Formats: sequence, C-alpha cells, structure tokens
Amino acid sequence: AVSPGARCGTAPGHVGMVGSGCAGGRGHPHVPLAPQFILPHSRGSSHGQSRITRSAYAWMPYARMMPDSFRLWQRLEAEANTSLYRQTGLVALGPAGDPELEGCRRSLGADHVLDATELAQRFPGLRLHTGEVAMWDGTGGVLFADRALRAVQDVFRRYGGTLRDGEKVLRVEPGAMLTITTTAGVYRAPRLIIAAGAWTGAIVAPLGLHLPLQPLRIDVCYWKEKEPGSPGTGRSCPCFMALGLNQAPHGVYGLPALEYPGLVKVCYHHGSPVDPEERDRVPPGTPRPDVALLSSFISSYLPGLEPRPAVVETCLYTNTPDGDFILDRHPKFSNIVIGAGFSGHGFKLAPVVGKLLCELSLGEEPSHSMAPFAITRFPGVLQAAL
Repeated sequence: AVSPGARCGTAPGHVGMVGSGCAGGRGHPHVPLAPQFILPHSRGSSHGQSRITRSAYAWMPYARMMPDSFRLWQRLEAEANTSLYRQTGLVALGPAGDPELEGCRRSLGADHVLDATELAQRFPGLRLHTGEVAMWDGTGGVLFADRALRAVQDVFRRYGGTLRDGEKVLRVEPGAMLTITTTAGVYRAPRLIIAAGAWTGAIVAPLGLHLPLQPLRIDVCYWKEKEPGSPGTGRSCPCFMALGLNQAPHGVYGLPALEYPGLVKVCYHHGSPVDPEERDRVPPGTPRPDVALLSSFISSYLPGLEPRPAVVETCLYTNTPDGDFILDRHPKFSNIVIGAGFSGHGFKLAPVVGKLLCELSLGEEPSHSMAPFAITRFPGVLQAAL
C-alpha cells in the first residue's frame, strides 16, 4: 500500500494499513493509505513535473531492478491510459576511470561509450573536457512525476484502496493487531507499511528504531537558454548526469526544458541538512553554495545556458549514510515494513519498491534480493522503545 515514490521516496506521512492484501493486487480491497498532507502538495519529494529514469546504474542491485521498473511503469501507463514516460536518452559523463562511471559502463556495455565527436552530434550543448568520457543510455528519459502520482492514486482507488489524505500519523502501537492513531481517528490492522519520507525517523523512533536518516533541502534550479531553440539545450536535448567531478563531488544532473518553456533543469545531487517541518523557513539572504557550484558547472559544461538560474525551487531528499534504500521489516515487529532513505534516486524505482514492500508485508518471497537494503547493515539502530 504505497504510492510511487519520489527521487527521495514516497510523499511524506504515507502509511499503508494492510488488511487482506496490497492494493493493485486484484481481489485485495481493504487497504487504507494515509498521507499527512492534502494531495497534491509540494511538502516532500514527489512533486514537480519531471524525474529522470535510466538503466545506467553503477551498483548491480539497482541495475537488476530497472528492467522490472520499466515494465511496471508501462503497466501503469496502460491501466491509467496516459503517457508517463518520454524517452530522451541520457548522457553520463565524467573523468575516465571514475569508479561510478565505470560501473555504469559495465551495466550498459562497452558499445555505449561516446567519443567527443559522437557526443557533440547527440548533445551539441554539452561540452566534454580533456580526460573525460561519456556514455549513452538509450533507455534514459523523463518520468512525468505529477502525472504518475495522479495515475497511481486513481488505480489504487479503482482496486479498492482508500486514500485518506490530510491525516498525520501520531502514534503506532505494535502488536499482533497494530493500532495506528492519526489526527482523524484510530485504525487497527494486522500489517503496516511505513513510507513516510523525511518524517520516517520520527514515526519509527517510538518503536525503538533509530534509523540514520538525514533530510536534506535540495535547490531545484532552472536555467534559461541564451538563444531559445538552440540545438542541444532545450526541449529536444537528452537527460544527463555528471559523475566524479572534483568541483561537484556529489554529481550534477539535468533534464530537458519541459516544466518551464525554455528553462533547462540542472541540479546538484546534494543539499543542506534540514528539519522537514522547517524546510520553507529559510531567512532571506541565506547563502546558497549549491547554486554557486551549479553556476560554475553551467559556465564550464553548458555554455548555451545563462549562468544564473531563472527559477529556484526546493524539494527534500532523505539520505542514508551509504545512499542506498532501506526496504525491510522492523527488526522486532515483523508485521511493520519500512521503506525509507531513497537518497535522491527513488522515483524511477518506485513501482519495484512498492511491489517489494507489499511482498514483504504479505510474507511472500521478494522478487529481488533484500539483503542490500536491510536495516541491520547500520549498527545500533535497535534501541529501547520510548
């Protein structure tokens, strides 16, 4: 009972109370889903029109999950009778020999490496520097995020799920029959899925679980074309990600001009620690070092764009120390399943994440290995319940 997540996880405050099964599995109707904010909203990680999807992943657990994710997105498109994906291709670039870039090459195959001439033909707006290489992921593209969230909510309701937005979870009491208290009432269910984004830590702490989750405020920046319609800088350009750069150690990614006409989305894959309740309370004049970093990147790698952003918005990441997801049962209460820590790259994998969390909740054999996503990979997480 989870909605497709964001780059950094599902929308905040989502808990799914699972009765006879998970919504989306035919014949399992009794699944309430409780987001804490009225839908649609921009308080978490799932809002906005676009997210990148790709096959290129350096870490094999994700690379193996991506074909399944593409299939499930296509299934949702068919069931919702709407387009959720635009195939633009994706360029991955960085210093030759960079470990993450080499991992992407292994997942794609050697024939996907581009030389400077090929890159200039495919993406004339992107400048490659001496000692750097590029790779082409033809499956890469844009997921229409807002449209995808509406689609999954519609399909969820169609199969009998109940969406109770505007209900904040106040307390979860463990037991064979769980008791979930929200601002609107009390629910009892034999199984519970918690996918609460940046609010996950606060929900699970009273259950004796201290997850190492760090919410970050991310600057989402849009950059104007110097010459509207110039080749390789606007709506027709592919997505890209830059890895292993000294000036941008966490990576930079970009999407075509889709959300705002003539404005290309280019963002730093990192941000500033934040309390999710205080995210929008940034004093005027607060320094934005990530925007300055991006301005330098634009000047060096995307000279066809203005070096100052035209629009700056924000969203939340919820990072784990290793940047990998948490998909697991509570170590003490096996009927509580947790999906968290999507670390800025969860949206593309959201259908697979939803399937895996459902399988864990129902006691079914997971369709992918869960070992890489275990809670216990972090020492000291289980503490005495408050």
